[in-house]
Amino acid sequence: MLIIFCMAGMVYSGGFFDADNANYLNFVDAFAASNASVGLVIGSLAALILTIMMFTIRKTLPFDEAMSSLIKGFEAMVPAILILTLAWTLKSMTDSLGAAEYVSSVVASSASELQMLLPGIIFLVAGFLAFATGTSWGTFGILIPICIAVFPGADPLRIISISACMAGAVCGDHISPISDTTIMASAGAECKHVHHVSSQLPYALTVAFVSFLTFV
Repeated sequence: MLIIFCMAGMVYSGGFFDADNANYLNFVDAFAASNASVGLVIGSLAALILTIMMFTIRKTLPFDEAMSSLIKGFEAMVPAILILTLAWTLKSMTDSLGAAEYVSSVVASSASELQMLLPGIIFLVAGFLAFATGTSWGTFGILIPICIAVFPGADPLRIISISACMAGAVCGDHISPISDTTIMASAGAECKHVHHVSSQLPYALTVAFVSFLTFV
C-alpha cells in the first residue's frame, strides 16, 4: 500500500494527472519529471491515513492508541534525523574542501604510469571517496568520467575500471558512518549507529580485499 501510494504521489508531482501538463497520462515522462520528496510525502501521508482508518473501522486498534503510536513513531526517528542532519553538514564541509577533486586529479595524472594497476587503484580511491563523502552516486559522477577519458573505447580496461569504480563506491558508501543509507539502516534496526557500522566492517572489508585482488 505504501509503495503504491508513493508511486502515485511521484507521478502526480510529475504532472500525470494535470491535463495542462505535457506529461498528462504519460507514466514514464511523469515519473522522470517527478519530485521524489513531494511524492514520498504524499504517499506516506495517504498510506498512514488509510492505515489508521482501516485499524479504526476493523477495531484492531482504537483511534486514540493509533494517535499515540504515531507520536511514538515520530519520536523514534528523531535520533536518525539528527544524525542525518549532522552527516549532511559534514558532507557539505568535505565537498567545500575539494577533497574529491584533488583525489580525482591525482588519479588522472598517474594514469599513464600505472595503467595496468589502475582498476585496483580506482577501486581503492572510489571506496575512500565514498567513505569520506557518504555518497556512492557522487563518487560515480567524479570518477567514471575519468575512467572513460583515460581508456579508449576499444580498451577492455575501460569496462573493468568503471566496474572497479562502482564496486569501490558502493563498498565505501556501505561502511561510511555519514551515509544516509547506513544511518537509516541502523535506525530501522533500532541499534546504535556506531554498533551498526562496526558490525558491517568485517564483512565489507573482507569482500573489498578479495575484490581488490581480482581487479589487480
